[in-house]
Parts: sequence; C-alpha cells; structure tokens
Amino acid sequence: MPMRENIVTSDEIKEIIKADIVLIIAFSLTLAGGLGELAANRTMFLNTIVMAAPIAALAVTLSFILHELMHKFVAQHYGAIAGFRSSTMGLAVTLITGAFGFLLGIPGATMIYVHSFTRKENGIVSLAGPLTNLAVFVVFLALLIGFSPSQGSYLYNAISFTIFISLLLAFFNMLPIAPLDGSKVLEWSFPVYVVTMGAILILIVTFGVLPWYDILYLVIIALIISSFTRRMF
Repeated sequence: MPMRENIVTSDEIKEIIKADIVLIIAFSLTLAGGLGELAANRTMFLNTIVMAAPIAALAVTLSFILHELMHKFVAQHYGAIAGFRSSTMGLAVTLITGAFGFLLGIPGATMIYVHSFTRKENGIVSLAGPLTNLAVFVVFLALLIGFSPSQGSYLYNAISFTIFISLLLAFFNMLPIAPLDGSKVLEWSFPVYVVTMGAILILIVTFGVLPWYDILYLVIIALIISSFTRRMF
C-alpha cells in the first residue's frame, strides 16, 4: 500500500512537546522524592531537581518521542492517517502523581484516525514502539561500554537512566493489556509476542532493572489505563 501523506501539523508538534515536557517534570519530581521532599529538605530537593532534570529530559525524550513517532511512521507506511494527541486528564494525572513521588505516566498516545489494517499490520504498527525502545537501549548500552564512565558520575547516571527508561517503556507497553501495544501484538502473533516479551524480560533480569514489586506496580498501572482509556481522549 502506498504511503499516504500524514497530518503533521504545528498543533501535533505542540501536543507531543507538551506531553514530553510534562513527563520530564513528572520524572524529575519523582526522582527528587516528590513535593513532600521539598517540605522536608528544600536544599536537597532543589539540588536533585537540578541534577535530575537534564537526565530525565534525555531519557524521556528519546524513549517517549521516538516510541510515538515510530508508531506514527509505520502506521503511515501502511496507509493510515495518524497523529499524536495529548490527554488533558492524562497530563494532570502524570503531574499529580509525579508531585507525590511516584509516577503514573499517561500524557497521551499516537492516535490512528483512518486505516484499514489487517491484524498483522496492526500488530507490526504496535510492535514498532517497543522495538524502538529496545533500539535506544542497545545504543546507550554501547555508549556505556564504549565510554566506560566511572560509576556514579553524571555521564554514567545519564546513560544508565536512559537504559532503564527504555527497557521500562518497552516492558510496560508490551504488557498484554488493551490498549497497550502488547495486546495487539499478541492478537496478531503469539510467537512474536513471546519472543519479544521474553527478550525484554531477560534484559530486565540481566540488568536488574525491575524488582518484582515494580513489575506488579506496572501491571496495576496498565489495568488503570485500560479502564480509563476511553475517558482520556
């Protein structure tokens, strides 16, 4: 199917930048311990924010924006009209939870407006996002190995956090819970789903990215998103 010209507008660019900024702020607040930490230790909170914000900006922007853009471009390749749309409710939830020191990041998603996908095409469009996160992981793992920054240094923390976020988003989005990507990949191909999720889980265990209680937390978040998805957009 020939590629259809997509709807890249200034409004869409503003939408994805707005969502990215909110995620960066929310991640920075979470890393600093939330506003409760501001009340307890203002100096420590502000110092952490100053240190965390650039790292969060790097990790979140690469992992989030590239994930959403790849959904858009692959959907466009299959003839769809697609565009990113932020969610007012999702942006509010993202900021509020970040302020409390934990994060429920649901700022928006790539919406497919017009398409005639087969089940396989829909699965491939959905798989494109998590695979992009894995690509970010591979690039930054190579940087970590290549530069070998000393543990605890700013460069080490920036690279390590980007590795963490890329795997985190890949895992979260591959959960087999609608409307997440994993549910559509699983609907298309069980073997593809098992291989992809299996690879992500092996990497998570190998690099110690997520303990079992964080995995449980992400599953709960996914279920919340599933129940509220129709109200968010």
